[in-house]
Parts: sequence; structure tokens; C-alpha cells
Amino acid sequence: MNDRAAFAKLVETLSPWGHQLVFIGGWAHRLYRLHPKADAPAYQPLATLDADVAFSEGERLEGSIKACLQEAGFEEQLTGNHRPPVSQYTLGDDDAGGFYAEFLTPLIGRETTREGKRIVTLEKAGITAQRLRYLDILLQSPWTVALPPDWGAPALSDLRIPNPVSFIVQKLLIHDDRHGSKKAQDLLYIHDTLELFGPELEHLTLLWRDEVRPSMHEKWVQRALQAKEEMFATMNDRIRDAAAIPVDRDLAPERMRAMCAAILAEVLT
Repeated sequence: MNDRAAFAKLVETLSPWGHQLVFIGGWAHRLYRLHPKADAPAYQPLATLDADVAFSEGERLEGSIKACLQEAGFEEQLTGNHRPPVSQYTLGDDDAGGFYAEFLTPLIGRETTREGKRIVTLEKAGITAQRLRYLDILLQSPWTVALPPDWGAPALSDLRIPNPVSFIVQKLLIHDDRHGSKKAQDLLYIHDTLELFGPELEHLTLLWRDEVRPSMHEKWVQRALQAKEEMFATMNDRIRDAAAIPVDRDLAPERMRAMCAAILAEVLT
């Protein structure tokens, strides 16, 4: 089972809740190539073992997601000392290559209880979602794509993913909190997303102006605008590291920096 087939199995298993879930992270970036507005390049997208599935805390998730995952062959793994603990669902198939899914939900408001305990997780429909700041941006005005049948499952339509502006802005906001190689990886995600939707700059600008920016707190807006300047204004080692990640193309660091700086300046105004 290749990773696309493993992901398709996850999507099929979660289909009863498909209208309430958004597939984010690295898989969202891969799925952008299936969108009609994408100008898919010849190089391969970044691969990732984990599939991040997000939902709003206010969603009423009926039934048991956990039971459906286990019936489909996913094995639950609990990690951390939080109550409830963080849960991951690994596909128990030797050919799945370590594919696993985890659930996420936005962290809204305070990060600790009145007793001083960190607010880390949320339990719904039998699964535990980790709470993360800025995640609500990814749930704003999602796009949809259809999985083709050659992914290893019946054709699946209306799969929800973040719109590309939300995807990029959330990367800008979390950049300072990321560790090690994740910073460089996120820079490459931003570059490749901008390249995918290069012919749609006017549409991306309208998305930012009319849908994404109005949904954000003004402090977040200013933080995102400042981050784009700090990350791409001048050449730095993180950009060099990001340009060195792909193995199937030659990506010049300065070209990468200049392209991101120019397009972000046009879109995020």
C-alpha cells in the first residue's frame, strides 16, 4: 500500500464526517495539485507520513470516529501525560510505510486553566484532538478537491482543505515557534504553494482581503505581515536550508527568496 492509498483509506473511513473536517498540513499541500486552479509543476511535492485532520471545537461530531478507524485497521496510540492524552492512529499494515493520522483543533483563548494546568487536548467522537494556536485560520473558507480513483479507493469528492492563503498565513504565524528543520520545511511549503497558484495572484489577493484577513484578530494580521518581511527580506540560512531540501530539482536560494518576497508583498497588502 503506497502512501496515497493509505491516505485515501483514511479519507474514506472519515467520510461520514467529511463536511466537518479539514485535512491540513503536508497532505493539504499535496492535495493542492488536484485543484483546478493549480498549475502543477513537474517536480514532486514534499512527502509526509502523518495526516493532520482538523475540526472546530463547536462541531457536533456524531458517532464514534475512533470505532470507525479501528474497524478500518487503524491502531490507536496514546502519547503524553495530558488528560485526555494525545491520540494517533497508525495504519496497521506493513505496506503502509508508517502512515498515521492525528486530530487537531484550534486553541481559543487562554492556554491554562484557573488551576494553572495547560489546556492541551479536546476529546470528541472517541478521539482526542490536540489544541493549537492559529489553527482556526486553516478552517476559514476551505477549498474542496476530489481524490481520483487511481489513489486506491473509490473516487472521493468534496474533500476539504485550507485555501492556500490561509495555509501560507498560518505558516507565517507559527514560524517563530517551529523547531529545527521544520522552519526550513515551512519556507519550502510557502514557496511551492505560491508557485502552484502563481497564475491566480489576483484571486489569492481577493481571498486575503475579503475572507482571511477579516476573520483574523488585528494583532495576528500585523504579526503575519511582519513575519513575511522578516522571513524573506534578506537571504538567510533558513532559506538556504529550504532550497536544499528537494532532491529532484535545483532551487536557487536567492530566486526562492525573491519570488516569495515579491508575491507575498502583492497578495498580503
